[in-house]
Amino acid sequence: MNREEMYMEAKILVIDNDPSMCEMLHKFLTEAGYRVRWTRNANAGLALMVEESFQLVITDLCMPENDGMKVLRSIREKEPGLPVVLLTTHATMNTAVEAIKIGAYDYLTKPFNPDAAEITIKNALTHKRLVDENRKLKQRLRHVKEDTRIIGVSSPMKEVLRLVEKVAPTDATVLIQGESGTGKGLIARRLHRMSHRAGKTFLSINCNISTGMLPKLFGDENSAFSGTLTTGERLFNAAAGGTLFFDEIGDMPPVMQGKLLRALQNHEMLPQAERRSFPGNVRILSSTRKDLKREVEAGRFRKDLFYRINLFTISLPSLRDRTDDIPPLVNHFLRKYNREFGKHVEAVSPRLMHFFLQHSWPGNVQELENYIERALLRTEGNELKLTSVPGEFRQQLEDAQAGKAESMLIFKEAKERFERDYILTMLKRHNGVISRAAREAKIPRPNFYEKLKKYGISPRKNPMINSHAG
Repeated sequence: MNREEMYMEAKILVIDNDPSMCEMLHKFLTEAGYRVRWTRNANAGLALMVEESFQLVITDLCMPENDGMKVLRSIREKEPGLPVVLLTTHATMNTAVEAIKIGAYDYLTKPFNPDAAEITIKNALTHKRLVDENRKLKQRLRHVKEDTRIIGVSSPMKEVLRLVEKVAPTDATVLIQGESGTGKGLIARRLHRMSHRAGKTFLSINCNISTGMLPKLFGDENSAFSGTLTTGERLFNAAAGGTLFFDEIGDMPPVMQGKLLRALQNHEMLPQAERRSFPGNVRILSSTRKDLKREVEAGRFRKDLFYRINLFTISLPSLRDRTDDIPPLVNHFLRKYNREFGKHVEAVSPRLMHFFLQHSWPGNVQELENYIERALLRTEGNELKLTSVPGEFRQQLEDAQAGKAESMLIFKEAKERFERDYILTMLKRHNGVISRAAREAKIPRPNFYEKLKKYGISPRKNPMINSHAG
């Protein structure tokens, strides 16, 4: 919308207890192309603002019951971005100046000059438009920050973020590697948001699709892609100037790999008939949970396509390799789902946090988020406890802990078995002479006797050991 259109659509509220002034302003503003509502009562004007939306308020400074200063203060409190222009006389100039200090946009002196009034009103409306655009921009930026926020205080994640910052401003193709749930899509969006393409399209393509989708991606003129592209648009045209993200490209069917490679190499769209050059100004990002080098060796992924998409690689660590990030991730998801579910859970019990830190997390960050989301729904108090975790998840956690304890027990038994066998070997080598066995083992003799007692070894009673003990 240009300025003139914005002026024509602006809706102005006039508040003045003088009926002749209201009628004159209504006529003046209407002829200038504005929509106008007016009232002679300040309280009625404030009530109108609750029911309707205005871009500007023009109010008399001196009125009975509720003067213009009170109107101004009420607007500043309830709708601070709404400009207020005061109508004043020479007798109230000092008050008008004071009103400017507390937030009035400007004032008009009665009787007002039409040309000066027009300039003041246009400037006030321009100010309103800029305030609204700034607010929308801040909201959009908050959404972007939330959408691409990455929780990472661990060394592995700091390295990932360093690489993202390094490559984001370029147009290099990037391959993002990592297990499922590590945040590959989040990294791709962050790369886009930190690039000069941030204001353009970010188009994410799920590559785990059937070959029946191929015409919709590269050929059929009358098809649309997943309801996102309008009829007849091509995939690359849809992302012109922006970013194309091929999510889990390792799952891409072989026939689609060939078509994608051909499009990338020749800078032209398929099918053969009715070729159309696609915009070369598209950045390509890809992700994979698979080892594409092995996929290439196995003949499941095209070697030439692999080299084309793999100019720069970012490898995401698994959650079990970045346990320092688990507490801040837990807090992040608590805040997120507290807002979503209207909860007030403020903490996680030490026992549950211990489980979180010890779990192997095969599903990585997505799995952790799922735990928190489901546990929060089951929590009534202000603390997330182990009992809040759904049964099947809690069993997984407990089984994992039991497995770790069993592994430790097996290690302890193995160590003791080795020590007992070693002592028996030493005794056998020295025909049961304890002093010599202890000396070779470099174990103090009293300690050697303690170990004999611990393992129930008696050189004289053990037929494997000669009975010359001493």
